[in-house]
Amino acid sequence: MKVNKRGIAAFGTIAVVSTLTLAGCAGGSTGGDSSDGDKGGSTLTVWVDAERVDALKGAAEAYEDKTGVTVKLTGKSVDDMKDDFIQQVPTGKGPDIVMGAHDWLGELSANGVVAPLELGDSSADYLPVALQAATYDGTVYMLPYAVENIAVLRNADLVPEAPTSFDDMVSQGAFVVEQGAEGNPYHLYPFQTAFGAPVFGTDSSGSYDPADLQLGSEGGFAFADWLAAQGKNGTGVLNTDVDGEIAKQQFLDGKAAFWLTGPWNVGAATDAGINVAIDPVPSPTGETASPFAGVKGFFVSAESKNKVAANDFLVNYLGTEDVQLELFKAGNVLPALTAAADTAASDPIIAGFQAVGADAVPMPAIPAMGSVWQFWGVAEAAIINGADPKTTWQKLVDDVTAAIK
Repeated sequence: MKVNKRGIAAFGTIAVVSTLTLAGCAGGSTGGDSSDGDKGGSTLTVWVDAERVDALKGAAEAYEDKTGVTVKLTGKSVDDMKDDFIQQVPTGKGPDIVMGAHDWLGELSANGVVAPLELGDSSADYLPVALQAATYDGTVYMLPYAVENIAVLRNADLVPEAPTSFDDMVSQGAFVVEQGAEGNPYHLYPFQTAFGAPVFGTDSSGSYDPADLQLGSEGGFAFADWLAAQGKNGTGVLNTDVDGEIAKQQFLDGKAAFWLTGPWNVGAATDAGINVAIDPVPSPTGETASPFAGVKGFFVSAESKNKVAANDFLVNYLGTEDVQLELFKAGNVLPALTAAADTAASDPIIAGFQAVGADAVPMPAIPAMGSVWQFWGVAEAAIINGADPKTTWQKLVDDVTAAIK
């Protein structure tokens, strides 16, 4: 995963839209892609990652059979989808529904291009972290379908049992984590949270509060001291010369027994014949080390002429166990729907990531997070390489505070 990037939200109960009213819904997509052949005279246009179109065909056909509303699945490049959506929605040419990541939400909301989603009682059916991520300023905007987080991959042939702490892990075998010249705070975030230093605090709705920067808390400076102790002038456990490819190769070659990474790298390890076990991130403090969670899902366009149908298709069709498992097969990422996640977790690798994900926190989607990424990794890399932790961390806090203002 490439990062260009705690709080629990409050959720109300909203009635789920009945499918009985949908066949007569007027209009189609924001672009007017109405179909002359559908029974209801309307069309939903859905932009989807091109690799997941096939996983949604069954749901699209079932929805048309039930309601008469045609679902047009359009495969798109994930690299262009967000920007194209933001640009096209105001012109009336965008889709009714777009697939995307939860950390798009701040930008999508700021541009006014997404509509609230009514999950109703089904909100209780999703993994808590998925529901948190789908919520922005107390309102649900996304139908989640997948949850992704990092964990420790352990070579079980080299180390048969999971370590009990960070120090225990390091003492049992080499540990690698992707860093690089500009650092990688995404991968180090679990250790930062173990010091009680989230990036932002939360407001009364449980949403991240950009006015409550927690980087400058006592825990933040304690984490900075710990970083220094693990860096060049300390144990040397953390090394900015180790990028993603080097970390991977050391684990694949058996030179490292532990690798902090995500599910996207499991295939390389198993293909290399490594007996992989998935462990929680071992804490350096005794407190829980909580990684970021990235959640994928579907958004409804604020300019859709068929929001009722769009909401119904998402909640009652894509929010089913069968469809979420189809999406899981297409991407091998833990489903967001609890029932589907539990089914997928019959695979011990998936079960391991699910267990770690229970302690994960959503990556902040608020626009202020961009100001954090700008300075965060560079500061951490400097500390790892011997810079004074207190003054370097204080500069990080000052730079982020100024950028947010």
